[in-house]
Amino acid sequence: MGEPKSDILQGTLDLMVLKTLDAMGPMHGFGIARRLEQIGEDALQVNQGTIYLCLIRLVQQGWIDAEWGTSDNNRRAKFYSISKAGKKQLAEETRNWERIAGVMDRVLQLSKR
Repeated sequence: MGEPKSDILQGTLDLMVLKTLDAMGPMHGFGIARRLEQIGEDALQVNQGTIYLCLIRLVQQGWIDAEWGTSDNNRRAKFYSISKAGKKQLAEETRNWERIAGVMDRVLQLSKR
């Protein structure tokens, strides 16, 4: 059996959604969730309720825009795209995440010294 799927760390979903929309262009919620699981090589579990709450929050923050369109299977779906403010937030959150990841790496290396 493979490794168990992990829940997404609190606070990282916004960053992952912003980065996905920046890299992939407009997508619907289900597509974003599947893409995150695919990028995570199925090690991440993206709960559908969680992704939609995140999308609502990001729209309210003005970091993403939403508009209705038609999905690949010809269904009506809301498509999300990153806004100018979202690109600025993405840059800020990326810098913060890289800083935190650097600290975590140093902490994890303590036992190896």
